[in-house]
Amino acid sequence: MNAVVERVRGLRYAASRVSPLPLLVRGGVFLVVLAGFLLAYPVQAITPRSLLALAVAAVLPAAGPRRIWPTFAALVTVAGWLLATLGYDRPPALWRLLAVATLLYLAHTLCALAALLPYDGLIDPDLVLRWLTRAGGVVLASAVLGIVLAWLGGVGGSGGTQAATVVGLLVAVGLSALLGWLLRRR
Repeated sequence: MNAVVERVRGLRYAASRVSPLPLLVRGGVFLVVLAGFLLAYPVQAITPRSLLALAVAAVLPAAGPRRIWPTFAALVTVAGWLLATLGYDRPPALWRLLAVATLLYLAHTLCALAALLPYDGLIDPDLVLRWLTRAGGVVLASAVLGIVLAWLGGVGGSGGTQAATVVGLLVAVGLSALLGWLLRRR
């Protein structure tokens, strides 16, 4: 009985030391993951029971960002996308694909940030702002590139698809060269 009382006392002490900013980041993880679930899954599959299961699955990466839960949440999101496109014959719209990919990336980067922030640390808000600004830049660049490649894919029938493939390969080679240069620079 004494061990239980001590454990409860320790939890109360730890809860009293929690800083608001790490909790906000973890709340952001929950909201982004849940939004990704709701966007990926078809409306027909969302029932009160499945919504509760998705909410629990969204809490897991927020509660344990250093564990396997962010990967689990990403796989659940992809499963929802596959269920919608293959099981319910929802056509894969570009805007929905970009939105789901954006939410997956934001969930990943917010989990990485949450894993670094201690619960009781005094965190400078500029750190979180810089992190989110960088993530916003990545999202914007990816969306522009995706839209340009989709436009190239629609130009000129099968020739447009070939042009999009060549541009995609050039971007992949360019990014590989950039990563190699950055690694050698260290």
